[in-house]
Amino acid sequence: MTKLQAPNDNSVQPLDKELYPLLSQIHSPQQLRALPQAQLPEVCADIRRFLIESLSKHPGHFASSMGAVELTVALHYVFNTPYDRIVWDVGHQAYGHKLLTGRAERFHTNRTLGGLSGFPNPEESEYDTFTAGHASNSISAALGMAVASSLSENDKDRNVVAVIGDASISGGLAFEGLNNVANTPNNLLIILNDNDMSIDRNVGSLNSHMAHITTSRGYNALRYHTYHAMRRLHLLNEESRGRILRFNNSLKSLINKEQNIFEGLNIRYFGPFDGHDITRLIRVLSDIKDMKGPRILHLRTIKGKGFPAAEKDPAHWHAPGKFNPKTGERILETGINPPKYQDVFGETIVELAQQNPKIVGITAAMLSGTSLNKLQAAMPKRTFDVGISEGHAVTFAGGLAKEGMLPYVAIYSSFLQRAYDHIIHDVAIQELPVTFCIDRAGIVGEDGVTHHGVFDLTYLSSIPGMTIASPRDEHYLRHLIYTSQLPNRKGPMAIRYPRGRAQHTDWRVPMRALEPGRGEQLSEGSDATVLTLGPIAEEAAKAVAKAREQGINAAHYDMVFLKPIDENILEQAAKAGAPIITVEDASIYGGLGSAVTDWLNAHGYSIPVVKIGIPDKFVPQGKVSELYKLCGMDAEAIYHTLISLRK
Repeated sequence: MTKLQAPNDNSVQPLDKELYPLLSQIHSPQQLRALPQAQLPEVCADIRRFLIESLSKHPGHFASSMGAVELTVALHYVFNTPYDRIVWDVGHQAYGHKLLTGRAERFHTNRTLGGLSGFPNPEESEYDTFTAGHASNSISAALGMAVASSLSENDKDRNVVAVIGDASISGGLAFEGLNNVANTPNNLLIILNDNDMSIDRNVGSLNSHMAHITTSRGYNALRYHTYHAMRRLHLLNEESRGRILRFNNSLKSLINKEQNIFEGLNIRYFGPFDGHDITRLIRVLSDIKDMKGPRILHLRTIKGKGFPAAEKDPAHWHAPGKFNPKTGERILETGINPPKYQDVFGETIVELAQQNPKIVGITAAMLSGTSLNKLQAAMPKRTFDVGISEGHAVTFAGGLAKEGMLPYVAIYSSFLQRAYDHIIHDVAIQELPVTFCIDRAGIVGEDGVTHHGVFDLTYLSSIPGMTIASPRDEHYLRHLIYTSQLPNRKGPMAIRYPRGRAQHTDWRVPMRALEPGRGEQLSEGSDATVLTLGPIAEEAAKAVAKAREQGINAAHYDMVFLKPIDENILEQAAKAGAPIITVEDASIYGGLGSAVTDWLNAHGYSIPVVKIGIPDKFVPQGKVSELYKLCGMDAEAIYHTLISLRK
């Protein structure tokens, strides 16, 4: 079993038949397809009412799903799902898909422990054909499915559809997939859901290009009928088709004075069409459904469609939290709260950049998600959003660093995984001073298995010359960022910090330099030694205090740095001879626990070590506190470990 199992929440809430007259009767796409086409606009209206009502109380990804309602209904109406495959990219837009595939009555469990995943999940439904959570993988995965079907004796007629957004298609993997689509025999249909808005506004020349693509319906109809007529008369075969297609595309580009990037790859292009015109969508999909060869359907949609507040401000309504479904007023936290870790980073990098002209900030389509938008507002020329291109972000940073700049690459932990080779090849080998500000490190909560940032310590710790640190609170985050830009700094540095709020309201403390490889003792004791890395120190401190009440006195050290590790602390703990407990909000393999046991073995010490962290399993969605408990790494679990050492 590679996944942690949470208790299943199979509770159901039947839909109000008066409020959702059609949706309440649809428990599968087969029932949707049994409806007359004239009723589909009513189905779309039901879905939007349901999403507004449900997500106002049970937060999730709102604007993307609202913008893809007609597309979702049309796909399940035209295609024979689940036999025909729909592959969603990222999955932010797939809530309507879940409602139409038998999960409407369980949707109140969305993104909760034991409930529905917030993203398509093949373990959850046969209609979820491929795992989604990270951008740009749909074309490659769908192409694999399409080719597999063509090689099967029984599934040659299966349709495969990849649904990808205008931001995701700018990712490198999507380009690689498109190139392979153009050079591999297949009948893949790619649907480009173009809302001109990802989480943050799209960047790059590809987005500008797509905003001006035009294709005549008459031209497409003539081309389609001419092609089939020539095939019937044996005037055209697959070999000559490629040459004619290339000539045709060149001629069309000359006439239109515009090069279509997709047809330049010999992929048939249709559109753009209004993605909210359900009648036209049905007709177009039906017309191109059984065409041979790869093709792309370009749809224009509005993110947040049907909810005025979301249409006006789609960025803030990507995942808005709770809100008033009637007024559109978002329900925000009240009172004085500690800042989010990402905001501490954002404010601190602005402070330092004002003093150090070499500092530049880079992110991959997550300006607001990482709070690097604060640097952009203050210093736009020194802030770079490269789009969904994590590998490029790292290599771009390497180039900047090679010419004397100090790049800060702010990327979520689970997304930085995609740039591993670039970190090694384009930064670490040359010992370039790139700082990786790793947001959403550790358990992230409701976004679940695709978003937990639990592998960064493992995949970074083996890289020679990499400094790795994690602050236990926002004060130490400021100290570490300050330390990273000092003149004596050499080689890459990674600073990992979690999602959510920090611990103190008085967070803007004076910054000071920290010595790499130097931790800090938080409490004394001789019965056990607890070593922690990062904010999980707070859970450990609670456990140590509770155990002290039971007569067990444990020493507690915040290691601050994983690499270089504080050997003085390790030697002190080893000579004390007491059992050692390591606690980390990361995989127990390749992180703090592994570093401690490796050091003890290398120095000839035989000390019992208990590793607490993420077990060797994938972790589902849920509240952070629930998942800490599920993983056996909350204060109570650490306390029981301390108690068990007494026996």
